[in-house]
Amino acid sequence: MSKPEKFQGVIGRTMADSKPWWPEAKRSKADGPNVVVILFDDTGFSHFGCYGSNIETPNIDRLAAGGLRFTSFHTTALCSPTRACLMTGRNHHTVGMRAIANFNTGFPNMRGCIPPNAATVAEILRDEGYATYAVGKWHLTPMVEASVAGPFDNWPLQRGFERFYGFMQGETDQFHPELTYDNHPVDPPATHEEGYHVSEDLVDKSMDFIRDLKSVRPDRPFFLYLAFGATHSPHQAPKEFIDKYRGRFDAGWDVVREEWYKRQLELGVIPPGTDLAPRNPGVKAWDELTESEQRFAIKLQEAFAGFLDHTDHQIGRLMTFLEQVGEMDNTVIFLLSDNGASQEGQATGVMDEFKYFNGLPEDVESLQDRLDEIGGPHSHSNYPWGWAMAGNSPNKWYKQNTFGGGVRDPLIVHWPNRIKDKGGIRNQFHHVSDVMPTILEILDIEPPTTHRGQAQIPITGTSMKYAFDAADAPTQKGPQYFEMAGHRGIWAGGWKAVTHHEAGTPFNDNEWELYNLDEDFSECHNLADTHPEKLREMIDLWWTEAGRHGVLPLDDRMGLFGSGNTRPGSPHATRHYEYYPPISHLPAEVAPPVGSRSWIMTAEVERATAEDDGVLVAQGTQNCGYSLYIKDGRLVFDYNVFTTHNVVRSKEQVPVGSSKLGVKFQRQDNKGTITLLIDDRENGTIAVPYVLRMISSTGIDVGRDSLSPVTDDYEAPFPFKGVIRKVVVDLIRYRPPGEAQEEEKVRLRAEMARQ
Repeated sequence: MSKPEKFQGVIGRTMADSKPWWPEAKRSKADGPNVVVILFDDTGFSHFGCYGSNIETPNIDRLAAGGLRFTSFHTTALCSPTRACLMTGRNHHTVGMRAIANFNTGFPNMRGCIPPNAATVAEILRDEGYATYAVGKWHLTPMVEASVAGPFDNWPLQRGFERFYGFMQGETDQFHPELTYDNHPVDPPATHEEGYHVSEDLVDKSMDFIRDLKSVRPDRPFFLYLAFGATHSPHQAPKEFIDKYRGRFDAGWDVVREEWYKRQLELGVIPPGTDLAPRNPGVKAWDELTESEQRFAIKLQEAFAGFLDHTDHQIGRLMTFLEQVGEMDNTVIFLLSDNGASQEGQATGVMDEFKYFNGLPEDVESLQDRLDEIGGPHSHSNYPWGWAMAGNSPNKWYKQNTFGGGVRDPLIVHWPNRIKDKGGIRNQFHHVSDVMPTILEILDIEPPTTHRGQAQIPITGTSMKYAFDAADAPTQKGPQYFEMAGHRGIWAGGWKAVTHHEAGTPFNDNEWELYNLDEDFSECHNLADTHPEKLREMIDLWWTEAGRHGVLPLDDRMGLFGSGNTRPGSPHATRHYEYYPPISHLPAEVAPPVGSRSWIMTAEVERATAEDDGVLVAQGTQNCGYSLYIKDGRLVFDYNVFTTHNVVRSKEQVPVGSSKLGVKFQRQDNKGTITLLIDDRENGTIAVPYVLRMISSTGIDVGRDSLSPVTDDYEAPFPFKGVIRKVVVDLIRYRPPGEAQEEEKVRLRAEMARQ
């Protein structure tokens, strides 16, 4: 605990012989700048216009023209780990975030949260007097702790932020987001039909927080962490932003990638002589695709481009606001991405990502009459490998990999009052763990050795401030390792050793490659055979750094196995769930895992009149999920399998007064039977041709369907007019170990794609 300040005045018997004293107001210094960190998700090295693409990002480009672009800035290749480095200035394994926050393997390098002995930049700045705001994606809390039941130790407000508005999980529907305001869930302020989009909402709330502060305490600086959902899937944007890209990508990814690469050379964000890496494995030449595959891929890329363009527009709104309130010149802005472009869209791209997670490959031919839905509320799309490869130009591989395509990302630093070389390019090697020490040096703050009674892990990041005025200064960064799901790499003195790992194969069988990044920006010329001594030196250095920073044990399971749904502290410690409405919306990670199982759900309700209809329990969206509800006096269950609605209605009217209503789901192989229950009497049965392995990334509601409605049979939220006394869910069938393990693998793929 911090000690109270010693009173330095005089306390006498009366005011006449007393002297008041006030502690000095906490502030780093009188003219301390505001700090804004804008974080993109799954945005590749070449995606911004100022880094080479033809996607319109005029506001980001304006920040680059007035600031600096870093071209050798690196991340961890994954979402939560990068955010942990960004927040703490330490390596991700050191602070318990080897993979995404959804997992806990029982080892220190994968707890799914940042430990208290690694104070966040928000905690330090708050203690120095800064107003601290987090807006957007968090994903630094174990997801089983992300409901209103807590614990709240790892929520934004407990890790240094005074205000929070955004979403706790790795992704969200852009039109129907699961929102949290400070420490509680809230509904979106408007609907998609009313023009709502979460990116606009996030910027609105950012401006609200700053406006409130500057209206009352104009002397107090602020730290804003604005983490967009963009450009993570689902790629969703207002139609007008997507429509403006019609035809722009018709030439295909080979031509577009070549154009972006040439523009990168012209812009100087890659050095002369840089090679464009060859196609990644599994990526077909554009001309080898069928016409249907090409049309599908084009639409997916148009949706991505519209999504990025729309997000840039929101950044422009924030910039205009900062100018209007007179804070732009005295604000240092860091704009970056958390990893390279995503590979989760697979070879052909996906209309609805959850089909892939459920083992239902999409038939591109059958999607041809739905292409105009891409980017809208009826899609959960992600683009194919070919477009991701273009977004990572000129580099190899993708997000999750430790080659350049996964870890080399854009970074723009904009600070009008301090940066003189406007539009400058900086080539020094740096890592996302360097952002925090840069902020501290800018603000002249010494990192604490203890914080709230906790001795602190030393910060290992290196400040980049030296490069602001010195374009040609050598990098001050020491060795930097990389590791993600067994993919490994290390950089030191301009050299990089790196290996690609296939899950389940022996780590010692991996073939390491060696590159001189000072001469080979895109890692195209493997020098392992010609410099074996250097390669051995680099591999040995990797093991040394791995030992220093808590990387071991190596684990290519991404932390899923052993994370333990039944570990202490999990809501899934039993197969029995009881809810006492009204309760808040629950995220999917704490909802009963009814996918791939037999289960029974019962609700004890009371209806005062025959008109007391409404939703009893719902989970999912209009694309996929289930809803148990009463309509026109009948009990109804809709099992929505990707807009194929399996609906059963009760034979009898639901009685007025008290009753016990339920649904029994019985799985037989991949098929199932749904039976409605009224006071334990079977009251309607239907067979379903397919059992979902995963229901949805959207959580569960009791007493209403609060977000994207599961069915068109009612208008959301369709709240139940009666009283729900209790809802009970029981998982009623034991699954053989092999089957359970296979389902865990399915859940892993879904969690990894939702970073």
